[in-house]
Amino acid sequence: MVAFGKKLKELQIQEWQGYYINYKLMKKKVKQYVRQIEVSPQDRDFVLMDFSRILDKQIEKIVLFLLEQQGQLASRLAYLGEQHNGLIQQSDVMKIPELQESYRNVGQDMLRLLFFLELNAIGLRKILKKFDKRFGYKFTNYYVKTRANHPYSQLRQVFKHVGISAVVGTLSRNLADLHDHQETFISIYDQPAVPLQDPIIESVKAAVDRLTNSTDFLQYLGKHALILQEELPTPSEEHAVDDRYHFMSLLLNLANTFLYMVNSYIIVPTADSYSLSLGAAATVCGVVIGSMAIAQVFSSVYFSAWSNKSYMKPLVFSSVVLLVGNTLYALAYDLNSIYVLLIGRLFCGLGSARAVNRRYISDCVPLKMRMKASAGFVTASALGMACGPALSCLLQSNFKIFMITFNEDTLPGWVMALAWLIYLLWLWISFKEPSQDKEVNIGQQKTNSGVNVGVVQNDVIQPLLASVKEKQEEEDDDENEDEEIDISRENSMEIQEPVTSIVTAYKLLTPSVKVQLLIYFMLKYAMEVLLAESSVVTAHYFIWSTSNVAIFLAFLGLTVLPVNILVGSYLSNMFEERQVLLASEVMVCMGIALSFQLIIPYSVPQYVCSALITFVSAEVLEGNFWLLSFSKYKSELS
Repeated sequence: MVAFGKKLKELQIQEWQGYYINYKLMKKKVKQYVRQIEVSPQDRDFVLMDFSRILDKQIEKIVLFLLEQQGQLASRLAYLGEQHNGLIQQSDVMKIPELQESYRNVGQDMLRLLFFLELNAIGLRKILKKFDKRFGYKFTNYYVKTRANHPYSQLRQVFKHVGISAVVGTLSRNLADLHDHQETFISIYDQPAVPLQDPIIESVKAAVDRLTNSTDFLQYLGKHALILQEELPTPSEEHAVDDRYHFMSLLLNLANTFLYMVNSYIIVPTADSYSLSLGAAATVCGVVIGSMAIAQVFSSVYFSAWSNKSYMKPLVFSSVVLLVGNTLYALAYDLNSIYVLLIGRLFCGLGSARAVNRRYISDCVPLKMRMKASAGFVTASALGMACGPALSCLLQSNFKIFMITFNEDTLPGWVMALAWLIYLLWLWISFKEPSQDKEVNIGQQKTNSGVNVGVVQNDVIQPLLASVKEKQEEEDDDENEDEEIDISRENSMEIQEPVTSIVTAYKLLTPSVKVQLLIYFMLKYAMEVLLAESSVVTAHYFIWSTSNVAIFLAFLGLTVLPVNILVGSYLSNMFEERQVLLASEVMVCMGIALSFQLIIPYSVPQYVCSALITFVSAEVLEGNFWLLSFSKYKSELS
């Protein structure tokens, strides 16, 4: 591996070399600024102004060249369009393949232009990050916000790429039109079947998707679910993922997520009455509910390791364990044993396969579908959270079959046991185990300039931009790059050494990561207290029935999705993650404080408001916590 500056130079198209961002110059400027500030701190404003001016000039150079190349592509498309119209009017079918090839050549040149733009966008982001890191100043936020919202901003051209979208649309429409006419005049027996969507269009669209730098709802949900896509995946990796993808298997993973969340929350409204019926205190329901979460800590470890070798086996094991756990939970009533009840819930926690569900989406779903699948994961979790208590509300029966009791306490266990049995059969019949072999032999092709910009797949050049590790991108600050690479290799070897104990793992955590983990523990603690004690508190103060508690908890669960939409679509674009994080922490504290009975009599509106504020704020806090933690983790590595 080489430093980012060298890697950037290697990937550049030679005849366009003068139009790329001058990363080496910008890096030297940052070093000069650091020395200048150390000598004269009052020059800080000058440094910010001068660096902004240099960046503006670099971006202007990129954008003007981009517009020039887009104009050339547009002229070629206009010329081909005239040939296209004449060919269609004359019904000259023999020239259709030649015209299709001409359109594909335009698409290949468009790919080169996208590679050019992508490298510049990455170089710009890296130099901004380097500046922030060396100065301890959030210059990036100021620069991007001021340039992105200005009507004459050239930075917008780098990220919006409207002209590129227009070219893609013209290519796609004309190639589809030629395909239709070719199928009309040529027998299907004379022409091999070809896909309606030309491969070159798929390649260009994939490159555009990677280039798009937006924070829309799907990306927010994907990061919320901790399913994060690589910044620049290589085509060999993406081709391997396409081969491993199976829609029904993805659906089974999402169904597993949904059922597990239903399983977690279906017992919440009745856990206190179940504990009382077994001779325990009503407050033991907190232990009953929390035991599942405790066991989940251990299950996430072995399921994560197991998914390195298989996806189906851990899902089958999970279903069997959950089937047993729910059966034990239901039988505890007739056995009159609180211990059987707790063991059943522990089994349910040990059957948590959410780590496998996330891993499948991350490893086996194609990049173009990954954010949608990630959003589906979060949606399935939210729906399960809402459906669990709602389903419990419907299970208000009391009868016996062969001396086995079915009532509002045991029915949640029996219903979930049946659900996992049906799921297990569906899994056994429909799941397709993806191949674990990710190596794909793909030939490489060089452009006329001798620069490797793609790989040949189905006679079309595919993107070839290998992702560059953040650590080695930042370490090129050292004067001696050869020495720096040796150091980075040594550090990489140290990082790759396995952790042998929890104590060792704890020592590897930085203070900031420890604080973030403490915050996460506290927010989950607040959530579990709120949910676990909801039935006890409402029965004691308001004499709520099981149905009332179930409806209230279902309402809380239904707030998850709209809150994520609000944060992902609006708040995350208006404020920094840290600002949203701090506001969420304050709101959680307010919700907890509001839950205490102080002077006035404790009322239903007070309890509902406090629970709603705590629950919603904790959900927002959790989502932004993972966004912030991931970005902090990457910066710690670098």
